Amino acid sequence: MRVYIPATLQRLDDACHAGEVGPAPLTAYAVTPALREWYTEGDDEELEYAAMAQAARASVGLLAADPGTPRRRVVISAEVSAVPPAAGDTELGDARLELHVVIPWRSVAAVHLDAAGATPVVGKAADLWEQAQNGDDDALFALDACEGEDLMWYATQEIPDLLAADGPRGRP
Repeated sequence: MRVYIPATLQRLDDACHAGEVGPAPLTAYAVTPALREWYTEGDDEELEYAAMAQAARASVGLLAADPGTPRRRVVISAEVSAVPPAAGDTELGDARLELHVVIPWRSVAAVHLDAAGATPVVGKAADLWEQAQNGDDDALFALDACEGEDLMWYATQEIPDLLAADGPRGRP
C-alpha cells in the first residue's frame, strides 16, 4: 500500500542519511476506508491524490513547528506491506493513520516537494497554522492557498542532489 508521510527538508535530509524514515510511530496518509467512503465517485488516482494532499497540508504544520526550516512542503511517498485498521473515531474523508514501523529508505518510492517559488504562500500558511487550527477564516484561506501550488515529483536517486543543492536549511 502506498502511504504519504508529511515531512520537511530537514526531516527528508535526516531520513536520506539514516537510510530510513522514522522514528515510529509515524503519522502517514493513505487511501483509508474513511477516505474511500467520502470520495465514492473517485477513482484510485484521485483517492491517492486526496491522501497526498492531506499529507501536504500536515507538512505545513511541521513547518510551523520548525521556524528555521525552509517553507516548502515535503511529502515522502512509500510502499508498506500492512496498514493498521482505522481507529473507531476516524472522521469521514480522513486519510490519516499511524504506522508503528520505521520505513526503510528502499521502500520510499518518491518525494514530492514545493518549488522554491511556493515559499511565500507556504510560509504564510505556516505562520498562520495555529490560527487555522482554531478556525480563523483568513488563516484557513492562507492554508487552502497552498493547494494551488503544485508539488514536484522527485525519484529517490535525485534526493541527494536535491538536498545538496537546496540543503535542509535552504542553503544553495
